[in-house]
Amino acid sequence: MSGSKLLENMVSAAIEAGRAICAVYRSGFEVQTKQDHSPVTAADHAAEAIILARLAEVAPAIPVVAEEQAAAGRIPETGTSFFLVDPLDGTKEFIQRRGDFTVNIALVRDGLPVLGVVYAPARNRLFAGDVTAPSAFRSEQSPDDVQQAGRVPIHVRQPPASGLTVVASRSHRTPETDEYLARFSVAELVSVGSSLKFCLVAEGAADLYPRMGPTMEWDTAAGHAVLAAAGGSVVNPDGTPFRYGKPGFRNSYFIAAGHPGALPRVA
Repeated sequence: MSGSKLLENMVSAAIEAGRAICAVYRSGFEVQTKQDHSPVTAADHAAEAIILARLAEVAPAIPVVAEEQAAAGRIPETGTSFFLVDPLDGTKEFIQRRGDFTVNIALVRDGLPVLGVVYAPARNRLFAGDVTAPSAFRSEQSPDDVQQAGRVPIHVRQPPASGLTVVASRSHRTPETDEYLARFSVAELVSVGSSLKFCLVAEGAADLYPRMGPTMEWDTAAGHAVLAAAGGSVVNPDGTPFRYGKPGFRNSYFIAAGHPGALPRVA
């Protein structure tokens, strides 16, 4: 299957999962706690079941590493290609009804994400990217609409001379992040939940997303793919490529940036 056709199937799976999430979101839900003390709801499980079923239909030979499956100890052997799935990124946003939660689906090949879909059903915002094309788009996709919405190509911007727009985590801001940002001319700091931070940089609404705190690979791979497809990059703090398939699928710190080489000089 071609990358473009696979991406379309990933988009469809994300929309269907988003529809199931919104059904739970509207009807009410109980919050449970996983072994790592993080919250989980029926929406996480419903969305993951849908995505796993859809990926099994269209790409049965590609292993899927999914958050709730991993939490239950069900992690497949991965080779050079595998999917990373976070069925509900930003569960805290979901529980607190802030709307910034997303569905994340990514295809990783040779350690780097090459296809990615990020869908925020409560915001009617869908982002997708194909790094090999390269091309990325956004759409105003309602989970209640059976037809897919029109698409708008997106690309990172060159940061304005007035200073950077920086996106940071609403729930996981760290002193290390503040220390890093103190080195730059920052015109605006925007707090956003989930992987939407990558997407704001990808569509040219922001310039920089530093993450100086722990994440898992399924948290970042889809947003990473969208940003890379839109002309941006995700690197380790030392500038080396940020790769996937690490032990335990745990991430270290990273810097997600827009237009390459266009960041202002360090102050």
